Amino acid sequence: MEGLSPENMKTPERPLFLCVLANTETAYIEGISAAGKTAKLTDYTPPGDAEVLETGMVVDIPILPMTPPYDTPTPALITRVALNLTGVPHMLVNAGLKILPAKTVPLVDIGGSPGKDIREPIAVPDAQSIFESGFKLGRELKEKYDFVMIGESIPAGTTTANAVLAALGYNGNVSSSASTNPLELKRQVVCDALKSSGIKPGDLREKPMEAIKCVGDPMMAAVAGIAAGLEDVPVILAGGTQMATIFGVIKHLGYKTDNITIVTTCYVMNDTSAHFEQLAEKLDAKAYATDPGFGQSRLQGLRQYEAGFVKEGVGAGGAIYLTQMFGIPVEKLRSEIEMLCEKLSKYGDIERVK
Repeated sequence: MEGLSPENMKTPERPLFLCVLANTETAYIEGISAAGKTAKLTDYTPPGDAEVLETGMVVDIPILPMTPPYDTPTPALITRVALNLTGVPHMLVNAGLKILPAKTVPLVDIGGSPGKDIREPIAVPDAQSIFESGFKLGRELKEKYDFVMIGESIPAGTTTANAVLAALGYNGNVSSSASTNPLELKRQVVCDALKSSGIKPGDLREKPMEAIKCVGDPMMAAVAGIAAGLEDVPVILAGGTQMATIFGVIKHLGYKTDNITIVTTCYVMNDTSAHFEQLAEKLDAKAYATDPGFGQSRLQGLRQYEAGFVKEGVGAGGAIYLTQMFGIPVEKLRSEIEMLCEKLSKYGDIERVK
């Protein structure tokens, strides 16, 4: 862990932050995701994150990314502030959105379709083509950048990750954006998903794209393709158990992984209901956790992260890591996040996320 600390990392000359956006109808299962006021409203979460990342505010999406009663912010705000402070450019990739963000938000569309409920026999029919399009994009980025960080936004992504892990033969719980991880519900959904596809745990260890096709989501196929296509370029998969699962997919596809590091928040690393650290060890993946010190924030909404709400998303843990690589004090980052939160809190006429 110490050798991976951002202070020990060489500051890249041509960095890029990339966020992959998609939806899965798995999020329509009541209680599976905390990323929306209702299950169906989770469709708005990724495009809303895209608008916040691009502009610092929602544009067309009619839902304010602040969860009451304390206005706990979406992690997209953290990433937005971190990218502004470091000056690192970003790219937004549509891997299968139900709803698009405002037209003023630039998207790279790789031709994916939204994922189906993983309890259906096939969840991502176009998984292989999404991977191939992602791989092509990775090859293009390889010529332009010397460091790429990849985040994601997809409600219910931890559940689809859990299903793919099971298909690959890895045991363990995944994290949740809720303060209370709905583990029993997730286990039942994963069990039903494997059964509907005729898969036993471990059946698809050597066929990871088949695992995504049957029980995964479009974001996973896209991120795996992009990271594999980047080849020798240093890559940070910015996220928790979802990114660890994608690391496993890349590894079992036979692509090199020694250029890849997984970076998440301390809130995921310390989540006792999940097994992120153990999973990273099983996969022989380099992993690091960042701590933005939200427990010291003057805003109760940010302090909710310490209580287990939200935890991670939109590459927030990696974005915090970026600021530390660039020598920006955590107090400066936290102060800027607080100011953006207060600005957004004034938009009381827009519906809150939950």
